[in-house]
Amino acid sequence: MTDLLTRDEYGAIAAEIDLPATPFIDGKFRKGSGPMMDTINPATGEVLTRISTANAKDVDFAVKKAREAFDQGHWSRLHPSERKDVLIRMCKLITRRRRELAVMESLDSGKPVLDCETIDIPETIHSIKWHAELVDKIYDQTGPSGDDAISMIVREPLGVVGVVLPWNFPMLMMAWKIGPALAAGNSVIVKPAEQTSLTALRLAEIAHMAGVPRGVLQVLPGDGPSVGEPLGMHMDVDMVSFTGSTETGKRFLRYAADSNMKEVTLECGGKNPCVVLADAENLDHVAQHVVNAAFWNMGENCSAASRLIVHKSVKEPLMERIVARIRDWKTGDPLDPANHLGALIDAEHCKKVGKYLKGKAVVGGKADGNFVPPTVYEVKATDKKAQEEIFGPILSVIEVSSTEEAIQLANDTPYGLAASVFTANTRAAIRAAREIKAGTVTVNCYGEGDISTPFGGYKQSGFGGRDNSVHAHDQFTQLKTIWIDLGDPSEGDNVG
Repeated sequence: MTDLLTRDEYGAIAAEIDLPATPFIDGKFRKGSGPMMDTINPATGEVLTRISTANAKDVDFAVKKAREAFDQGHWSRLHPSERKDVLIRMCKLITRRRRELAVMESLDSGKPVLDCETIDIPETIHSIKWHAELVDKIYDQTGPSGDDAISMIVREPLGVVGVVLPWNFPMLMMAWKIGPALAAGNSVIVKPAEQTSLTALRLAEIAHMAGVPRGVLQVLPGDGPSVGEPLGMHMDVDMVSFTGSTETGKRFLRYAADSNMKEVTLECGGKNPCVVLADAENLDHVAQHVVNAAFWNMGENCSAASRLIVHKSVKEPLMERIVARIRDWKTGDPLDPANHLGALIDAEHCKKVGKYLKGKAVVGGKADGNFVPPTVYEVKATDKKAQEEIFGPILSVIEVSSTEEAIQLANDTPYGLAASVFTANTRAAIRAAREIKAGTVTVNCYGEGDISTPFGGYKQSGFGGRDNSVHAHDQFTQLKTIWIDLGDPSEGDNVG
């Protein structure tokens, strides 16, 4: 990636962008059948554009076109290497338009353009490219069926896949889904979050330009009742992959049960612990990871480590370092690359987060419009701040007296998405990683692994599959057994 631009240069790009404003269906932008919807810049309150939304009628049409495309086989039955080539062309086009996409994402979501350009865009490209490169390198299997039969275990694309996206990482989460789904040969219908439709629409256009056939990737902006529920209930949708709140995720399980028992994968909420044991080394390093884990993307991150569970012997020196680190995390205009934190997604969400800005804060604690600075509270484990998913830049610090207490508190939540453990003792690290009920546990760092490692959760954080890695590819395919009876060799060959 090239060097970052100045605030004025990003502003000039923003002023020139032609924003998409209609659903992308069957290879082109079409006016939706639903009402017009304002797309608002969270940082300024400005209406960026008005989008023509989709409704159940558009869902039916898009599903019909997706099924036709799948059955015709122009994508689903292409040689895997040909699908790979198209998706790599898509990545090249995204690279050429990366600045436009980064600015669109920042304007639409309030995310800092710093993160959009240095994290979201590169990871979006990497995710799509990784699955494109994977698809012609996966071998199917033969079973140990003896001399009288051959059993082949093969993967086949599911068919029509619905993808329902969150607003916190609009472009990257779309890439996590469409990368493996398209690579496997499916037709995909994307419902972006109603707050953040712009980059999803642009990516669909770019995919079509790269050679993805009509009907194979479609985007339907709109709200949950108008688009999400019809997708979830549709009898000709084979799967829904959802990332978002646990409450909404449960709805998709009900939709599947009440319709055609479509496959459902859910990546939902988290109340993730960062556990710092008494023997943790290099507290400057620990503080750096704690701050990044709690406040990156304004805390609007399902894997944010919003609970710091710290041994009392290291709490005071660690807190001093955390407060010092926070001074470098500036909050403000998302198009200014000097800022690490931008605006929360909208006024409604800011009001929700504001309910937790109560009590004496160690640092921060006051909202300014849709901007909330990094905020730290020292709390009891039973405090609502330590129990509920806030989805904002608020860190709850809980003091403990033992490793056992730390692990017990780490697991004292209905969620189980991610966790971090800091310790100098290898045995303690491995034991803690084993005992914490979470889909990803990092040791002496914060993170989610990388594209090659599966990402998803335990308990109410996930269901039905994983994002990233070959496991993500597998969840968009069916396994089929083909059994070939070779007969009894002693009977001879009766052919001819």
